[in-house]
Amino acid sequence: MAGAGPLAGLRIVEFAGIGPGPFCGMMLADHGAEVIRVDRASGGRGGSQPISSKDVLARGRKSIALNLKSEEGLALARKLCASADGLIEGFRPGVMERLGLGPDVLLADNPKLVYGRMPGWGQTGPYAPYAGHDINYIALAGALAHFGRSGEKPTPPINMVGDFGGGGMMLAFGMVSALLNVARGGEGQVVDAAMTDGTAVLMAMIHGMANQGIWREELGANLLDTGAHFYDTYETADGKFVSIGSIEPQFYAELRARLGLAEDAEFDAQMNPAGWPALKEKLAAIFRSKTRDEWDALLEHSDVCYAPVLTMSEAREHPHNVARAAFVEVDGDPQPAPAPRYSGTQTAQPAAAPMPGDDSDSVLADLGLSAEEIASLRGAGAIS
Repeated sequence: MAGAGPLAGLRIVEFAGIGPGPFCGMMLADHGAEVIRVDRASGGRGGSQPISSKDVLARGRKSIALNLKSEEGLALARKLCASADGLIEGFRPGVMERLGLGPDVLLADNPKLVYGRMPGWGQTGPYAPYAGHDINYIALAGALAHFGRSGEKPTPPINMVGDFGGGGMMLAFGMVSALLNVARGGEGQVVDAAMTDGTAVLMAMIHGMANQGIWREELGANLLDTGAHFYDTYETADGKFVSIGSIEPQFYAELRARLGLAEDAEFDAQMNPAGWPALKEKLAAIFRSKTRDEWDALLEHSDVCYAPVLTMSEAREHPHNVARAAFVEVDGDPQPAPAPRYSGTQTAQPAAAPMPGDDSDSVLADLGLSAEEIASLRGAGAIS
């Protein structure tokens, strides 16, 4: 089922990078696009993560290794982009322009090209030229200050929010939107998917709650930030954890009934923040009285809004995830399955990540180059 999915027939060129750019490429490849990664002929991709076929973010690609500092390698990159529907790059502003591969050049070659840019700070603004990482982007966007518990310092949610939610997935959405515009007769354009911008958008509901006076800027003092006793995680007798999200009155009533608290008047004023700390201590003591498996038996498959807190390896084995085939194996390695799902278009089983240059010959042959021309380019060091 190679190329299966709703994006089948689209060609995307991805200039190799780390983190959010590859995540965008993975999303597009998972849903059927042909994604051709341009790797460095010298090897390496930046960052501390080694290049490996086990790299989940790099799955489902083809790879061509080009020397972009040579005239021949640069010409090949332009030829490849001229054949593409979209492009992904995640360098600092100005890098692609200095290479001779900026949007002015490539959109002149291919006016229908959707040129996707994955910067941290954006292409413009005082921070634009400087380095940063997820932790910095979500800090500046006003998100990091709200992740953590009362009395503690803000805690980064790994790099889920800036790199992947506000970055790679936002770029994938922007590119598909721009590609749809092209399909309807529009021209190609640049998509500037700054991770700061995307993170700010992810905070939209919280801004709305603050505007209505129902969100305080103090850490761990609100409904969804571990302030409330009915929306938090609790340790169990075996040192594991469970999650409770009993917000709505009927779900809160179900929680109280199953924990034997239906007649405890202290729990009546659910939405009074003044009582939350004491009620949280009472719930903590209750949850420490049983193991996680025992809580599963009591609270799973109910409207309490409950789930055990699972590690990655545990999540792969949970019956719900197994029933939905939420994880797959690629060359023996476990990975999350492509998501979302479609009623009429099946996505393909992902292929393992290629090593740099694995597909150089086939990609160039598809562009119309002969075996002799490819050999000559390899001899000149333009490809590897």
